Amino acid sequence: MDWQGQKLAEELMQILLLVFGGVAFIAGYATSSFRTMMLIYSGVVLFTTMITVPNWPFFNRHPLKWLDPILAEKYPKPEMTTVTSKKKNNRLY
Repeated sequence: MDWQGQKLAEELMQILLLVFGGVAFIAGYATSSFRTMMLIYSGVVLFTTMITVPNWPFFNRHPLKWLDPILAEKYPKPEMTTVTSKKKNNRLY
């Protein structure tokens, strides 16, 4: 799953859970049944999981272009340098 696919999956999850959570609440309120509301919401959670968790092809529309191994050897990774700063002791006595 690429970066845009991850963003799409998260947005789909949030939208589906909020919208159908509201539908489940309204259905439970209309039937005066907490059990009905929880069954509908449980089904929505399972449905959302089946849509957003697997790596479906529509989540892979923007693949990343990786650097070729030959080019990676040509341009090695830069070394990390540490910068030390000298603290001045500015105390007034």
